Amino acid sequence: METNNNERLLLETVNVIKQFRQSDTVVTAVNRANLKVYEGQFTCIIGASGSGKSTLLHMCAGLDTPNNGQIIIRGHNLTNMKPDELARFRGEHIGIVFQSHNLLPQLTALENILLPMTIQRKSRSSYENLLDKLVTTLGLTDRLNHLPSELSGGQQQRVAIARALINLPQIVFADEPTGNLDRANADEVMRLLLQTRKEIGMMLVMVTHDTSLVQHADSVFRMENGELTPV
Repeated sequence: METNNNERLLLETVNVIKQFRQSDTVVTAVNRANLKVYEGQFTCIIGASGSGKSTLLHMCAGLDTPNNGQIIIRGHNLTNMKPDELARFRGEHIGIVFQSHNLLPQLTALENILLPMTIQRKSRSSYENLLDKLVTTLGLTDRLNHLPSELSGGQQQRVAIARALINLPQIVFADEPTGNLDRANADEVMRLLLQTRKEIGMMLVMVTHDTSLVQHADSVFRMENGELTPV
C-alpha cells in the first residue's frame, strides 16, 4: 500500500536510537531507525533473534523509551510524554499482543479480555457488540469462564488478541504473536488476527521471524544489527 497522504500517517519513527550498557561495553540495539506506517496498513518487521526488532517495537508501543530520536503516533510525540500521559494514550489508541500472552492467571478469559475496559472504567454498553464479535470470530465463546491454565496455548493467544482489540485501537503492535505455538495453531491464530484486523480496519505492526507472513503484508522491513531497512 503506497500513499503520499500525510494525513493518513499514523506512526513515524525518526532516527530512533536505543543503547544498553553491558559491563564496560555499550551495545546499540536500535541504530537510527526510520519507519513510516499508514492507516490500515499491515507492516512486518523481520530479522533474526537479537537484531533489535522487538526493542524497536516496544519503543513504538510506548513500553520503552529511546536514547535518541522521536516516536510519533497520530501526531503525538511519545518521547515527550510523562508516564501517566503515555499510559492513558496507550489505553486509548494502542493494542499490544505479546509472544508469551501475558494473561493474568487469576482472571478468567473474559476478565482478561475486558481488562483494558476495566482500567478505563468503560461501560459494558460501549464495548458489548465488539466483545460478541471478537469472541465469536476468535472461537472463544465457550471458553470465557476458563482460567488461562485451563486453556491451550492457541486459546490463550486468542484471548490476548481479543484483549488487544477490545478498545478498538487504531494501532496494534504484535511481538512474535505465534512464536510459542506449533505450526497448525500459529497458522490459525495468524489467520484470525488478520481477519479481525481487516474487519476492524486497524493498523498492524508485527515483529516476526516467520517470513511466510511477508506475503500478507503491505510493507516489510528487515532489522539487522540494529539497522532497519525496507525490503
